[in-house]
Amino acid sequence: MDMNFKCGYVSILGRPNVGKSTLLNKLIGQKISIVSPKPQTTRNVVTGIMNYSDMQVIFLDTPGIHKAKNSLDKYMEKSIEKSLEGIDLILYILDGTKKFFTEDIDDIKAFCAGKTPVVVLVSKVDSTTFEKLYPELAKLNNLENVKEIIPFSSFNGKNLDVIKETIKRFMPEGPAMYPTDTVTDVSERFIASEIVREKALWLLQQEIPHGIAVEIERFEQKNNLTKISATIFCEKENHKKIVIGTNGATLKKIGEESRKDIERMLSQKVFLELWVKVKEHWRDSDILVSNLGYNKKDLS
Repeated sequence: MDMNFKCGYVSILGRPNVGKSTLLNKLIGQKISIVSPKPQTTRNVVTGIMNYSDMQVIFLDTPGIHKAKNSLDKYMEKSIEKSLEGIDLILYILDGTKKFFTEDIDDIKAFCAGKTPVVVLVSKVDSTTFEKLYPELAKLNNLENVKEIIPFSSFNGKNLDVIKETIKRFMPEGPAMYPTDTVTDVSERFIASEIVREKALWLLQQEIPHGIAVEIERFEQKNNLTKISATIFCEKENHKKIVIGTNGATLKKIGEESRKDIERMLSQKVFLELWVKVKEHWRDSDILVSNLGYNKKDLS
């Protein structure tokens, strides 16, 4: 083993819609985790891997921290807890365009109670004045485990290099945990399902997306063509009609946008077939949540 090589785990935490997944994609240099303007876009912990000649950093992009209201929320809550096991650094992201809530400060204090160092990142500073945030950020000054507070912007790249250099300081010596040409450990099948869900999140009305889930029923690759059959599940019959749209227009748009992204990911032609089905109140059922790929037993 090269004793000079470093490898460590970094958990990315924060409230919904603060820019966790966007930051991960920027740090890795390609799209690993889906993004949308809707809260709780990320439901699973997504692994992204940043490779250097002398170091490997393994990021865990987590769901947004929020109060659990149903079985799906409880799964996400459990996945956040799991992401904190055996990590070397916590990146806690605050949205620089919004007033920090007491819960944010309480979360950071709770994470600081352990031995893991915490770096607080303030996102979206291209849209705000960082100096305005000083009074709130001052509340973190007495927390010993907060090692740095860094303003950044994924939009214009401000301080992304500073974040990378800061992360390097906290990585322990050790061998690479993944092949050095690997950028994620999630399957192409999973990413394809997430891409379909992402396009639905962007195209559908505000009240529907949280009740959307996507299941890949066929994923076949042969002769430079990938054939995918996917089902979009929603919770109400009237939601199904909205997902499909007038004369199927909305579903067609979701399919077109999804296919383009999946083709970019796979670097080959894709035949994508989409269906829409109703599973009433699936987010409230442990069994249905598990059947749709959010199984808490996988996190134990």
